[in-house]
Amino acid sequence: MTVLGRIGVAGCGRMGGPMLAALVAAGFEADGYDIAPDGVLDDVPVTDDPTAFSKGLQVLVSVVRDADQTDDVLFGRGALAHAGDLRTLVISSTLSPRYVRGLKDRMPGHVRLVDAPMSGARIAAQERRLSFMLGGDDKELDRLQPIFDAMGRHFHRMGPFGSGAQSKVLNNLLAASHTAMTRLVLDWADEAGLDERRLLKLIETSSGQNWLASGIDDIEFARDGWSEENSIGILVKDVAAALDAAPDGADTRLPETVKATIRALKKRPPPKA
Repeated sequence: MTVLGRIGVAGCGRMGGPMLAALVAAGFEADGYDIAPDGVLDDVPVTDDPTAFSKGLQVLVSVVRDADQTDDVLFGRGALAHAGDLRTLVISSTLSPRYVRGLKDRMPGHVRLVDAPMSGARIAAQERRLSFMLGGDDKELDRLQPIFDAMGRHFHRMGPFGSGAQSKVLNNLLAASHTAMTRLVLDWADEAGLDERRLLKLIETSSGQNWLASGIDDIEFARDGWSEENSIGILVKDVAAALDAAPDGADTRLPETVKATIRALKKRPPPKA
């Protein structure tokens, strides 16, 4: 598949690595860039050399952790924004919509911009069934659709550039609230002497059903405690991104409480056999 040219994935961690593997498996000319490339993927080239990575790069998919890392990739030591052949930038990180929209004024005019954050946790990336929230020009989204088809299963076109980011942080605000409340419910159930498996089976078929409760055996961070570097920490970052784009005068007390609750999470052991 050469119609789109060479595709590069920046940030080959828990999400970007499986996404890159999916592109390669689908036959795209794709490789990766990561500051710690050793052992990321067995059979897929990943480099920490931005100069080598930028040669012939036409589509850049950025899946780095946050705005600071995005700045570093695009405008810092990587300076991939100025890769000579770059024609399309796809932002798949979960970032503040204000930051994402601001990239239009910072990127070279010939580079087309699409925001395509994804949802589903690592298990969905590995199984190539991610959900993408897409923002950008329809013609460009049509052109890129084969890339998204290789990595995902559900595609939601939300409007112009920036709409994907806005949709993603609102979705993740709900995911964060589900995470906080589900973990609290399970802790309280322990204190009441309820069997976790039986309670989760009940929740799955009742009004309390939610993403974390349904996927607690598959979502890699479902039982983690908070850490700056793990996925629970990323979820706190995502709530902060949603708050950054809150409407003027919005009541932010509930999201702030959710963020504080997630920061206080302790590791939860697996259920008793």
